[in-house]
Amino acid sequence: MGDELLNFWGPVTSSIDWCENNYVCSSYIAEFYNTISNIPTIMLAVIGLIIALSQGFEKRFTVLHLSNMILAMGSILFHGTLQRVQQQSDETPMVWEMLLYIYILYSPDWHYRSTMPTFLFLYGVIFAVVHSLFHFKISFKAHYAVLCLLCIPRMYKYYIHTEDLAAKRIAKLYVVTLFLASLCWLCDRVFCENVSNWPINPQGHALWHVFMGFNSYFANAFLMFCRAQQRGWEPKIVHFLGLVPYVKIQKPKSQ
Repeated sequence: MGDELLNFWGPVTSSIDWCENNYVCSSYIAEFYNTISNIPTIMLAVIGLIIALSQGFEKRFTVLHLSNMILAMGSILFHGTLQRVQQQSDETPMVWEMLLYIYILYSPDWHYRSTMPTFLFLYGVIFAVVHSLFHFKISFKAHYAVLCLLCIPRMYKYYIHTEDLAAKRIAKLYVVTLFLASLCWLCDRVFCENVSNWPINPQGHALWHVFMGFNSYFANAFLMFCRAQQRGWEPKIVHFLGLVPYVKIQKPKSQ
C-alpha cells in the first residue's frame, strides 16, 4: 500500500526501465530528469516551426517540426509513466520521424512523386499496428538504426555539395550532437550498475534527449537550407539573438 501511494502510475509495465531511480522527485513522474529533458526539443521545434511557416517553406518542413514535437511529447508520456501503452507513444513516432527524414532527403531525385510518400505512409501505418501487437525490443532498436543509417549517405551528399560555410557548420553541429547523444545513451545503458552507485547520477539518457533535440534542430535547418538552394530561394544562415542559427530565404517575386 505504501508503494502504491508513492507510485501514481502503478507498477512498471514498459519493456525498458532506464538508469534513473523512479518516483524520486515526484509521485506523479516516474523518471523526472528523463521526462523534463524533452522540453528543449519542444522549444527548438517550435522555433523551427515558426521559421518554416513565416517564410513559406514547403509543408514537409512544417510536418517535420511537428513530428519533432510529437516525438518529444510521446517521450514525456513514456518516461513520466513507464507504462507499455505510453512506450508506444515514444517508439512509434521515432520511426515515423525517420521515415519523414528519408522522404525529405530522397524525394528531390525521385521520379515518381506519389509512390514514395504513399509507400512510406503505408509502411509507417503497418509498423505502428504490428509494433503495438508484438512490442518489439531488440528488433525495434535494429530497425531504427537501419532507418538512421539510410539517411547518412544522403546527408553526406548534401554536405559535400554545399559551399556555404555557415551551412556546413550546422551540418558539423549535427554530427557532433549525434555523436555526443549516442555516447550518452550507450554509457547510460552499459554502465548503469556503476553509475547507480555514484553520489550523483549524470543522467545519461536525459542528456541523450537534450543532445538529440539540438541534433534534430540542426538537421532540420541544414535540410531547409539545401532545399531552399534547390528551389532557388537564395538561403543564408542567420542567428536569432546571436545564438540560434536558422535559415533565411529570399524567394523570387514570381514565387
